[in-house]
Amino acid sequence: MEIGADLAANTNQQNNSRRSGNFPPSLWGCSFASFSFPKTEFESYSRQVEELKENVKDMLIKSKEDPVENIEFINLLCRLGVSYHLDSEIENNLTEIFDDLPNLLEKHDYDLYTLSLLFRVLRQHGFKMPCVVFKKFKDTNGEFKKTMMNDVKGILSLYEASFLSVHGEQILDEAHVFTKANLESSAMQSSQRLGDHIRNALIRPFHKGAPRIEARKYISFYEEDESRNDTLLKLAKIDFNRVQLLHKQELSILSRWWNDLNFAEELPYARDRIVEIYFSMNGIHFEPQYAFSRMMTSKYTKFISLVDDTYDAHASFEEIQHFTDAIERCTMDAIDQLPADYMKVLYIALLNLFNETENDMGKQGRSYASYYVKEAINAMSQHSTRVEEYEWLKSNPKIIKAAKMIGRLMNDIVGHEDEQKRGDCASGVECYMRQYNISEKKAIEEIQKMNAAVWKDINEDCMRPTKAPMLLLQQLVNLVRATEVIYANGDDAYTIPLSVKDYVSLLFIEQVPLCD
Repeated sequence: MEIGADLAANTNQQNNSRRSGNFPPSLWGCSFASFSFPKTEFESYSRQVEELKENVKDMLIKSKEDPVENIEFINLLCRLGVSYHLDSEIENNLTEIFDDLPNLLEKHDYDLYTLSLLFRVLRQHGFKMPCVVFKKFKDTNGEFKKTMMNDVKGILSLYEASFLSVHGEQILDEAHVFTKANLESSAMQSSQRLGDHIRNALIRPFHKGAPRIEARKYISFYEEDESRNDTLLKLAKIDFNRVQLLHKQELSILSRWWNDLNFAEELPYARDRIVEIYFSMNGIHFEPQYAFSRMMTSKYTKFISLVDDTYDAHASFEEIQHFTDAIERCTMDAIDQLPADYMKVLYIALLNLFNETENDMGKQGRSYASYYVKEAINAMSQHSTRVEEYEWLKSNPKIIKAAKMIGRLMNDIVGHEDEQKRGDCASGVECYMRQYNISEKKAIEEIQKMNAAVWKDINEDCMRPTKAPMLLLQQLVNLVRATEVIYANGDDAYTIPLSVKDYVSLLFIEQVPLCD
């Protein structure tokens, strides 16, 4: 349905007399919309990736001769962002290692680095290696041995492993405190390269990092490693640039879709953040085969943001009631009950998106998806799932509750002051301050502790046997990781996007330099 010029004009006139969130304009303008896909360059990258992938696959097979070499190679594949090419091989290798784990631990006295790496890689893939293996690094007083402090590589490995803990694993909680304190001092005494690596881990450990960002940073780090595998590094670089071209094409299509809606002018009170939306959705699943899901979740998340801004920063209470009723009905005749033209503009565009989803899903034989999309308009759901997985998502499992809680509380931490200025109801921060009669700083510290505990819920739900496919669980974990990036350092990078500008450039603009 086309939106008439008269309706748009009336909307603009109404908006002039309305309150606004005073959000900064887009940082990107039309820079992505004008992107032209370089087909020849992409095809060249693709040919090289296929050749290199076969070589790396042979290396992975050869590494199986030694389980430790196998784990280290798998870790490199993951950290360099190319493990998705060999998912089935990695799954089989880790299954074999985990099944033989009791025998391996009995035959080998692994050092701190190796044991911690083994623990982290297995757990990050859902294999629950027992934490009791770290007991041998404690002294007779039950404290971690002070001699470990000289093993910076091992300490860093244990620190990264400590983030894979679940509830009741006290030894990992103690390991986290011990390693963090030692790494903070080691970072200042280490070489520039190692010090930067430690500082990066202290800011955001690998387990909590958005995969694409972590891969891009690790490519630069690994390039300086004298013992690097040049074939693997070359695959990581070329594949990053290849996938980046696909992402830029998706971002170009989304930018043009957003520009055609003209909401930046017709709904000027709302945040103009289509690039930042895509940045977050890309953090959930960057792999080429999930292009459709990235595009659709970006569009729906953008509408959720528009509705959120409408409710929080623009609409009257009466208008909100009418709009909520219309959303629940999700029919064209509900438009007549909307009291403001700007709401009609938004509502019609939302119905158009529902129709687009229904048509696209119908072509894929998944027309049922549109029903769930309408039901879950205020929640994130994958369009890449089956009926059973939608039902599991609707049951509000522990990992979903954890994702919601982290998103809600981190949003409260960074946005509660502005919300109070607008006269919004009390956020989690204010509620905690009043309930326990404590300062704002102390309340934020306690909420951050709650978030750390909630990560244990996430880890628990990802341990096998799982109630949902591992792929879906990993995408939910990535959603939380993306949330952590958006709300890092006390900022709301969606509202004030300067803090992720460099990340956007790194992922979608700057190519990885290739060797001559």
